[in-house]
Amino acid sequence: MLKTVLAAAAALTIPAAAMAETPMACSPRADVLSQLSTKFKEAPVAIGLANNGGLLEVLTEKDGATWTIIITMPNGVSCLVAAGEDWQAHNRIALEDPEA
Repeated sequence: MLKTVLAAAAALTIPAAAMAETPMACSPRADVLSQLSTKFKEAPVAIGLANNGGLLEVLTEKDGATWTIIITMPNGVSCLVAAGEDWQAHNRIALEDPEA
């Protein structure tokens, strides 16, 4: 499932305006988080470990007006995967155990 999420996220394009405001493509994680916090007031809201050892993170502004997905490799370098507007969080709904 994570491969599907990564493939879908990679297929998204970053709008030209967002790219102009965020000149980084890959930088040390601390720098990426600092820039996203300063420029867009974004902070991590979800994380997951990718099969390649990378840490996938979703960052959003407090009200979800903007969002960014980054992947951080084990060497500490983070790269932007996608960015956009109007993030909507959903409650995670656990599936019932079919063997219960």
